[in-house]
Amino acid sequence: MNKDQIKGQAKQAKGEVKELAGKLVGDKAMETKGVIQKTAGKIQTGYGNAKDKIKKGR
Repeated sequence: MNKDQIKGQAKQAKGEVKELAGKLVGDKAMETKGVIQKTAGKIQTGYGNAKDKIKKGR
């Protein structure tokens, strides 16, 4: 695992928590921020996965 994969997974987890908290308290802005953060984490994880594949392919 590289640092992008780890950071991406952490962002996804934080986003999930923020999204659920927003749903529980009825705060649409917090819920939306959680979805955005979770998506950003998925993108960063995907980037890390691609880097890892390229590195292992050599």
